[in-house]
Amino acid sequence: MMDLQHGSLFLKTPKIVADKDYSVTANSRIVVVTAGVRQQEGESRLNLVQRNVNIFKHIIPQIVRYSPDCIIIVVSNPVDVLTYVTWKLSGLPKHRVIGSGTNLDSARFRFLMADKLGIHSSSFNGWILGEHGDTSVPVWSGTNVAGVNLQTLNPNIGTDFDEENWKETHKMVVDSAYEVIKLKGYTNWAIGLSVADLTESLMRNMNRIHPVSTMVQGMYGINDEVYLSLPCVLNSGGVASVVNMTLTDEEVAQLQASANTLWDIQRDLQEI
Repeated sequence: MMDLQHGSLFLKTPKIVADKDYSVTANSRIVVVTAGVRQQEGESRLNLVQRNVNIFKHIIPQIVRYSPDCIIIVVSNPVDVLTYVTWKLSGLPKHRVIGSGTNLDSARFRFLMADKLGIHSSSFNGWILGEHGDTSVPVWSGTNVAGVNLQTLNPNIGTDFDEENWKETHKMVVDSAYEVIKLKGYTNWAIGLSVADLTESLMRNMNRIHPVSTMVQGMYGINDEVYLSLPCVLNSGGVASVVNMTLTDEEVAQLQASANTLWDIQRDLQEI
């Protein structure tokens, strides 16, 4: 805390506090949850999730007790499952419980695609949806530069038949976190910037669209209560609406598979 306080002049932040007592968070508009345990060698994903659920059972009720009107952004991994857990434990409406989801995955995708095309990442438009993880869904049908659809230019883009091998770019997105962790032990800068981006949209009531984890039951043929990433309009109330993207049958099938993967983990969770 002291290190941050010493830099408060440069941030123009009036007050920085830290405490084990949740009362210091009282009346927060936005609460960002990053707490969680790391996966141990040989540990199953379900066991990791269950350990994090046990931690969240102590954290989330305290957050809601002191800030009943807040919006919660969950960053802890596996983020989609833990966002669902937060929604269940908090009792908050679904539009006020958001997971950081694939906001970062999409940023990685845009950077890597743009880098290969030789343009700035802001000039490439593309989305990663679904799980923040191995079953994430690249929306190749929507990739474009200045309105020029890449799938129109290359109908095989993102498939095994693509001679330009754009599919490798999505693999690099999926492997990015593993690579960074391998090199320095953790990720922090990109995810921090991503969450700051989400927070700005919420705090400033910007109505910007972000791919974040939200409740998707009833969308794209998904019947289970799962959180995964779709393009969401974010403002001061949380998720104002979800954009109904036009997806190919293959992309919808991948999104449903992503939802099934998450549900297979969620349905075995205990005491939420």
